[in-house]
Parts: sequence; structure tokens; C-alpha cells
Amino acid sequence: MSPRSASVNEELRRRSRERLLQATVELVAERGYEATTLGDIADRAGAARGLVSYYFPGKRHLLQSAVHRLMHLTLEAALEREPRSDDGRERLARAIDAVLGLARDEPLLMRTHMAGILQAEGFVQCPEQRRLAELLRDTVTRYGSADVDTDYPLLRALLMGAVVAVLLPGAPMPMARLRAELFQRYGLDWELGVPPEGGPPGGTFPSVG
Repeated sequence: MSPRSASVNEELRRRSRERLLQATVELVAERGYEATTLGDIADRAGAARGLVSYYFPGKRHLLQSAVHRLMHLTLEAALEREPRSDDGRERLARAIDAVLGLARDEPLLMRTHMAGILQAEGFVQCPEQRRLAELLRDTVTRYGSADVDTDYPLLRALLMGAVVAVLLPGAPMPMARLRAELFQRYGLDWELGVPPEGGPPGGTFPSVG
């Protein structure tokens, strides 16, 4: 049997890594962070346990990479869904809705992710985070930013703050209110993106189109 080519080996490694990331998202969402072991993740992914430590230095790094992948895939799907739009304001609205939607749909996972970022490990730089950053930077560029290096980190910070506010135990902010504040900050019509049912909070959202 001929040895596998370098490209085939690279593709196998990529698939193994992605299975581990997907298994992490599934298990932490089901069981919570503390109840999920690296062995559980390897078993769910159908991978040898040694592969986890080969790709990731620890469970917290693995979780951040897994959530960044989920965010990247969710954001990409929102930006490219039909009817596809190249309008910068529509794409920014979709990006905001996608991130807020993750806080609504995956509260345990996103709360755990945000808690990890605020702990000693801080913000993990990984391929998944870079892909997420590229999508958000492109969104800011299409929106019309004249200074993407300043406006992208601000958008990221505002989205992270909104996610924390949605998930704050005991005092969560209504998602529609946070959406309205972000849309007003960026001059976006309420009808852009995927507006929630019931209309804007507190009456008619001002049109800025």
C-alpha cells in the first residue's frame, strides 16, 4: 500500500480536529464544563484520547476554540443565507442577530465561554478565532468603516458585552432591548437582519434608512 500523501494526512488531521471541536460543543452544552472530561470528548469524537492533548494544550483552550468555531460557522451561515446581500448595513444586522441568537440558543455554552475568557487563561488565539475575526472585520469593512482596526475591536467588545448582559444570572437584559441599542448605535433599521417577533421594544424604533 502506498503511503498517504501530505495533503491527505493534512485533511485527516483537519477532520480529527473538527470532530473534537464539535464533540466539545455538544458535551459542554449537554453536561456543563466541569462534568465534561477530555476522555468524554475523545470518545464522542471517536478519536484516540492522545489526540486531544496533541491538538490542544488543555480543556479551556479546547472549549474556546470549539465555541469560536461554532460562532464562526453560525455567523458565516447568517451572512451568506438567501437572499444573499452585499449591503453592509444588512450584513452588520445579521452579524448582531447571529451572535445574540447564540446567547439565546446556547446559554450554558456561551456563559461558560465568557467565564473562561475572564479567567486567567484570557482570550485564546486560535485558527477558529482568526476565522471569526476575519468575518467580523469584513462585516465592519462592508458597513463602511474608515478605521477597521479601531471599529472591529469596538464591535467585538459591544457584542461580548451584549452576550454577557443576556446571560447575566439573576438580572438578564431582554435580548430585544439589547438588539435595539446595538441597532441604534450603528444606525440600523429594526427590520434588517432577523427582527424578533413583537416589534421593537418601547414602541416604534426610529427609521434611519
